[in-house]
Amino acid sequence: MNHIRLEKKGLRGLAIAESFRETDTTSKLAGIVMRRDFIIDGFVFGHAKIEGDDSTDSILTMYDKLGRHDISFLLISGLIISMYNIVDIKKLSMESKIPVIGVTYEESSGIEDAIKHHFPDSYDSKIKQYQNLGSRTKITLHTGHDLYVRVEGCELNEAKRLLDAFTLQGSIPEPLRVAQLLARTELDLTN
Repeated sequence: MNHIRLEKKGLRGLAIAESFRETDTTSKLAGIVMRRDFIIDGFVFGHAKIEGDDSTDSILTMYDKLGRHDISFLLISGLIISMYNIVDIKKLSMESKIPVIGVTYEESSGIEDAIKHHFPDSYDSKIKQYQNLGSRTKITLHTGHDLYVRVEGCELNEAKRLLDAFTLQGSIPEPLRVAQLLARTELDLTN
């Protein structure tokens, strides 16, 4: 298990978010490297197949493209992206050798029924991938807003302190907010 050293002003993380339209076959992934002092010092793009199984490998490719050894953690806006393309948080943490935090913003009772509906002939593997994610934990940020997180490679209290440190206002940590803007912009530029 790694520890996130929040006291480091130059602490850097890679935040990944996505954007797509209903008619798209792939989603645009955008990643930004942000320092603890909110300086952005890198970005990278990728894609994931809508309803596919390539999101984990796509994120690892994005991480590898950066070629950076100073990234201390990965923040991902949702671990179920691109219409049920499920991110394997354990594999991401193991292969990148850094902590991974998956962030969502709303409470949910689960998506098994939705998976069965979208994949009537092949839902078993998707449900297994989903169940392997484990349950989400609700945390309340210093802003008073709730997030729901899954954490791999660090302690939950470290993840909460990290998210508090990177959230200026509202519920969206700044690296994820910027990554979401970048993903939307990339989508608009390519369509």
